[in-house]
Amino acid sequence: MVSKIDTRTIVALVAAALLAVVVVTAGWVAIAVAKAPAHSPQLTAYANGKTVTVDPFMYCSVRMEDCQYGETVPLEVVSGYPVQLSLPSEVAESPWLIQLIYQRPDGEQLDKVLSFADYPANSRALTIESKPEPELRLIGIEVQLPILARDIATGRESYIPHAAWSIVTPELEQAP
Repeated sequence: MVSKIDTRTIVALVAAALLAVVVVTAGWVAIAVAKAPAHSPQLTAYANGKTVTVDPFMYCSVRMEDCQYGETVPLEVVSGYPVQLSLPSEVAESPWLIQLIYQRPDGEQLDKVLSFADYPANSRALTIESKPEPELRLIGIEVQLPILARDIATGRESYIPHAAWSIVTPELEQAP
């Protein structure tokens, strides 16, 4: 005797097959995500109509382990026009420092340090002056996430960056 497969059986078999496909797909996705390399946070810098993505120059764990190193990113700047920085959450929601490097016409360099305390909490967009004084020109920017470090030999404490993003700002003669 041949039995007919009723509608309920067909629906149950289709549902079981779909469930199996979903479980297998979820497993593949979970494995792919677990094996994916960790992505370090990136900054975005903008000047003169050009935007650059800045990968970390140095990115270590807060224990100074698992360090990854990158490169300084160039962003041409017209003296007198600002540079705008966009900070990712990992930076904006942490205590950060920005070291600005200015140069006088005679080659003398002057450093200026800004910090998260100079801006409203969790600021994500910052404007950096490229010429804060007539004789100064911005030549570099370094965003840092500092940690407190102790010299084992002397016991002295100081701050060192466990992460840094570096931008060099060659001067353009005029705005594009």
